[in-house]
Amino acid sequence: MLEISFNKVSKNYGEKVVLKNINIECKTNDHIALIGSNGCGKSTILKLIAKIENPSSGDVFIRKEASIGLLTQQPNPDWYPYTVKEIIQDSFPEINQLKEKLKKEEEKLGKLTGEELEKEVIKYSNLQEKMIEIGGYEVETKIDKIVAAFKAESLLERKYELLSGGEKTIVNLIIILLREPDILLLDEPNNHLDIDMIEWLESFLRNLKKTIIVVSHDRYFLDQVATKTILIDRGEAEIFHGNYSYYLEENERRITSEFNAYKTQQKQIEAMKKSIKKLREFGKLAYPCGENFFRRAASIEKRLEKIEVLEKPQESKTIPLKFQMNQRSGKDVIVADQYSLSIGEKELLKNTKFSIQYQERVCLMGKNGCGKSTLMKDIMRRESSIKVGSNVKIGYIPQDIRFEDETKTILEEARQYFIGTEEILRSALTKFLFYSEGIFVRLKDLSGGERLRLKLFCLMQQDNNVLLLDEPTNHIDINTKEVLEEALLKYSGTILMISHDRYFINKVATRILYFENQKLVNYIGNYNDLKATRARQKRN
Repeated sequence: MLEISFNKVSKNYGEKVVLKNINIECKTNDHIALIGSNGCGKSTILKLIAKIENPSSGDVFIRKEASIGLLTQQPNPDWYPYTVKEIIQDSFPEINQLKEKLKKEEEKLGKLTGEELEKEVIKYSNLQEKMIEIGGYEVETKIDKIVAAFKAESLLERKYELLSGGEKTIVNLIIILLREPDILLLDEPNNHLDIDMIEWLESFLRNLKKTIIVVSHDRYFLDQVATKTILIDRGEAEIFHGNYSYYLEENERRITSEFNAYKTQQKQIEAMKKSIKKLREFGKLAYPCGENFFRRAASIEKRLEKIEVLEKPQESKTIPLKFQMNQRSGKDVIVADQYSLSIGEKELLKNTKFSIQYQERVCLMGKNGCGKSTLMKDIMRRESSIKVGSNVKIGYIPQDIRFEDETKTILEEARQYFIGTEEILRSALTKFLFYSEGIFVRLKDLSGGERLRLKLFCLMQQDNNVLLLDEPTNHIDINTKEVLEEALLKYSGTILMISHDRYFINKVATRILYFENQKLVNYIGNYNDLKATRARQKRN
């Protein structure tokens, strides 16, 4: 059954064209990944489906009576005065009304006899059947299951307005999953979730018999959930009938095919132009008997005019990322002995040992709040039980990127690290997508993605042989993630990173240190190796 249809839909914001004449069809139970670079129009498509915005032209069709649930990263101000428990309970108005009716009927039944009692019993039975039909008796179990999956029990008695941004997003997601709308629109649903939560969400969505459209930069998540992928590129939509990995293979094949077709046609056009030129030259040499050469030249020229010239396939803009390292460190880069870590009264690590050797690419993993970022900060502070090896030069990107002077411009900040003329610096910043007047934007006004791009630019100018990266793939699109992955794989220094991006971990990490039972447990390999090892341990 057709749930959603876009027919030649365009969307403009002033003079900026975001979508142009796109055609999309979504059927019942389709699980769709919506991908594309930041600002390409993915969130706009979700808003058009949810009828928050209207198309500039074309038609958006939604199946009649289909219910829609939209998850955004924005808090719901209507919920501010209420506790999370009250919000959850109010999410089932039909069930709540039936509960009230059943309660009143129960009170009546105790006071009636004879025929009146029989009538009320029938009425009561009908209400019960209705309650069973809409899942009213199962809702408490469903609530407990989903709340537990997101470890949100401690949030239930708290007011929504007092929650952090991440906690609000988790509550928003819980409410939408509990309501189970016919069409589920999820904009970055795995933001602020730890890996255990993400894996539960993947399993839940994979088995959900609903139409799902998800926007996410988590490629592993998209592989697990999506059965169809829609790429939004330069305002147009292209459909791939598979998950993200399928899209990668098919898109590479398509681009290669298009580029080969373009090159073949260009050779053909060039050959035809040369033939026209030679025939005309022959016609002039054969004068006055060269008319036949001119006719053949004119015939080829007509054929040339009728050719529909293929556009040269455009390559996506990527930042030229390469980390410098002129001097290597010693073999032992970071060594900790009898290291303990506490946050407040909560003891997270107790007398644990760990070490990181030259050229290792190690990922710190564990549940949210386990102390990963604090451990990385302790390394930067040279905490007493952590020894940093000889000739170690560290480049650090924190999760929350802040600059020493936020009133400076992008150009002023970059100037501190760059050796060369301002003209060359401006050209270099352009390659990091900071164009013309954009280089005079104040640091305090930068988005998360812009902050990371600038930090990466500054880091590139330094001679670091160790990189400490705390959630480096936050706030960046998939193309930039892939550039960062390739740069880290080519980097000849040592990397210690924190990430929830399993695709990124699989690509980059050679070892994992996992926060577990107040210790750092060592796993050789990447995320898939970690999963396989833990599965074997569980079986044994």
